[in-house]
Amino acid sequence: MSIYDFTVKTRTGEDFPLSELKGKVLLIVNTATGCGFTPQYEGLEKLYEAYHDRGFEVLDFPCNQFGHQAPGEDEEIHAFCTGRYQTQFDQFRKIEVNGENASPLYAWLKEQAPDDEPVTGIKNRAAMAAISKISTTCRQKNDIKWNFTKFLVDRNGNVVKRWSPIEKPDDFAAEIEALL
Repeated sequence: MSIYDFTVKTRTGEDFPLSELKGKVLLIVNTATGCGFTPQYEGLEKLYEAYHDRGFEVLDFPCNQFGHQAPGEDEEIHAFCTGRYQTQFDQFRKIEVNGENASPLYAWLKEQAPDDEPVTGIKNRAAMAAISKISTTCRQKNDIKWNFTKFLVDRNGNVVKRWSPIEKPDDFAAEIEALL
């Protein structure tokens, strides 16, 4: 199985086969509009603008599983993101990333990039520990801990990296550039 075997729903409900993105570098993110990490949309848009012409795509999957911080319908969420952060990248239908109703794409992403990389820095470890305690949907070791967990996929469809919510998009621009 590869990432290109998955079909997701656009925010308007149409099927979108990820095979249409073959040959591109992807950053897949579960997002929320009312989260402390929501300002990361600005950094995601900067990455998109810097690298899109070279074959880079950001795939935004709103998720309301963490503190109910992605309320509203798909079009409302899209209007917020494009209005406040001027996002231009693809935003898909709201999904679940953990539990029995988790998106098949996210179930696969979690298998491909387990959450086994240690969080560095005292502040970051404390933040992730706090997030893990308040997350009611994080039950398995590899579950998504919170909004703005990021997965990097290379041009061949391989998941090469997983970043926690506290990692800002600016922090990994060099890793994206290396894949381009």
